[in-house]
Parts: sequence; structure tokens; C-alpha cells
Amino acid sequence: MNETADIIVIGGGIAGISAAARLSADARVIILEMEDAPGRHATGRSAAIFVRNYGNATLRALNAASDPELQNPGEIAEETILSPRGEMMIAIEAELDAFNAYLDGSSGMERTDPDDAVVRFPLLRRERIAAAAIEHDAQDIDVDRLLQGFARLTRHNGATIVTDAPAERLTREGSIWRVETPKGVFESPLVVNAAGAWADVVAERTGVKKIGLVPMRRSATILPVPDGLDVRTWPFVVSASETWYAKPDVGKLMVSPADEDPTEPHDTWPDDMVLAEELDRFEQAVTMQVTRVERSWAGLRSFVSDRIPVVGYAPDADGFFWLAGQGGYGVQTSPALSRLAANLCLKRSPALPNEIVAALDPARFA
Repeated sequence: MNETADIIVIGGGIAGISAAARLSADARVIILEMEDAPGRHATGRSAAIFVRNYGNATLRALNAASDPELQNPGEIAEETILSPRGEMMIAIEAELDAFNAYLDGSSGMERTDPDDAVVRFPLLRRERIAAAAIEHDAQDIDVDRLLQGFARLTRHNGATIVTDAPAERLTREGSIWRVETPKGVFESPLVVNAAGAWADVVAERTGVKKIGLVPMRRSATILPVPDGLDVRTWPFVVSASETWYAKPDVGKLMVSPADEDPTEPHDTWPDDMVLAEELDRFEQAVTMQVTRVERSWAGLRSFVSDRIPVVGYAPDADGFFWLAGQGGYGVQTSPALSRLAANLCLKRSPALPNEIVAALDPARFA
């Protein structure tokens, strides 16, 4: 197979598929996905929650810009992608500095007292809570419906999604990128690198300067709850230093140690020791004893040094566009980042403020 396009997008996770959905309205787009279906890695293993105050100031701006479309997704889905949840942060005495730092500059966070925290999440140990706050507007995200909505729009616009097609070799011949895969050769003047944890690997294969992307493992488990407890209306709970978090999940609890262990890009799995430490920290914070783990898994969250996504043209290579480094924010910021990527690729004015666009620009690493 030999195919040409206006734009080749490498990576079929939420970053690549959402960008392709925007781009394909005005350009011929081919998406190259190395797995047998889009969203097999970080996207499919997300905690699936929208928290407006999650991340630094740049990310909070991207969260705010994405919120309206998640609420009213228009052509992506017939109704909202979100459902009520709430996020509650709790702190022990040693975490008060981290707690106060998180609340600084936050929007919609309401301090509450330990008694109220236990009412909202009855498993918590009252005596360990030094401070608590809740973001009522935090909401669950239907990640699969969001991803499939973007994929549907992509196909409707005439784009092609090619699976089992890792980009094994990339070369620039004149003004054209040539991407060699097991499914054939694909050519385009513009390549969008949305390869997630593999984004620096793709860059290395092209000779483009890497951005210092570090994939980090994040593990999670599903735990049964004590008999008689209905967790459906409980909030997502996170410790102020983010050493664990818990979220209701179909009548059970998803619990994570919020681990960030640097690793090579691969199809990752949980480490038994990490999970044991997680469950110990969780047990110290709650009144339940963990007697059984029903399921566990892990995914990769990829960060650059400043923990801000990288969106823009590579300063050292013509026709090479970065859309990477979303860390744990990729799903909830996908509406804003995909629109920015499309506007920049198609030479349109970005809707985001100039200072946000500059903060995302890969030229900051030059």
C-alpha cells in the first residue's frame, strides 16, 4: 500500500483521534495507529474524571477551555460526555502545605470540615483529617464515548484510520515526509506526532530533536466495598500530596497509589510491591480493610520537564508537529488541545490566549 495525504497523524489515542477529527474537516488525513484499535494505552486506562483545578496554571486554563465542549459536545456526541461526581481533597497534618498550595489560584473549590468529609465519603478516618475541600463541579468523563465520537467524526470527514501500523521509519524527501509501516508507505508534507509515550521514539527515528518525554507508570485496582454501602454518589477523593486516590466505579472503588515511576514506553502492567504500598496507604486513611483485589492494571502518563503539554511545530524540522506530553490531562484537555493543533496546522488563528499558546510551544526547549 502506498498512500498520500495532506496530513499524517501518528497515534490513535485521544490526542491523535481528536486532532484528526478537527483536521479532517479541511484536509485529507491518515491516522497511523500501532495497535489493533485506537485508545489501547493511556486513553483506555484513564481515571476518567474532569477536575477543573487539576494541574498547573496552563493546564487549568486548558481545562476551562475544554469544559464547554465536554458539557455540550455537539457533533462529537448527542449529549454531554460528563456526569456528576465531585472531587474532595483531604489532608493530614503533614500535607497542609500541599493542600494550601493546591487551593491557591483554584476555582470553585470550597473548604469543608472533617465531619462533612466523612459524611460525603463514609470510609474515611475522621481523626486523620486535618483539612478538606471539595470541587462540586468535578465530573466523570465517559472516555470511550468521547474517543468513539471523535473517531466517528474523523471517519465521517473522510479520514482513514490504519491500525497495526507503527511508524517504523520516517524520512523527509524534499517537502514530503515518507512514513514506512507494516501496512505500507504513507506520504504527506505534514506529520503530527501524537504517539503518546512513544512520541520521543518517533522523533528519534526522524532525526528531530527529542523533547525529553518521560513515560511514567500509573497503577490502579478495583476493590469491593463493605456490604451495605452504596458508593454511587460518593465523590472522587484524593490525598493532598497525591499519594493515593479513590473513585466509585460501578458499585466498587477504583483505588490508585498515584504512582509515577519512570519507565520506557511499553504496554505496562502493575508492580506488586507498588500496589501493596498503595493499599497500605489507603488502609491508613480509611476504616475498611482490604481483603481482596478484584482487578488491577497500569498505564503510562508521559511528561516533559515542566509538566505542560507540547503543541506546535518542531523548531528544527519542517512539517513536523508535536502533540505530546499530555501527562494525566490528555482526556480532559482534548477538546482545547485538538482545536489548537488543528488551527496551527491549518494556519488559522488560535482561539486560546497567546500566553497559553506560547507555554505549549515546543520552541521552549530549543
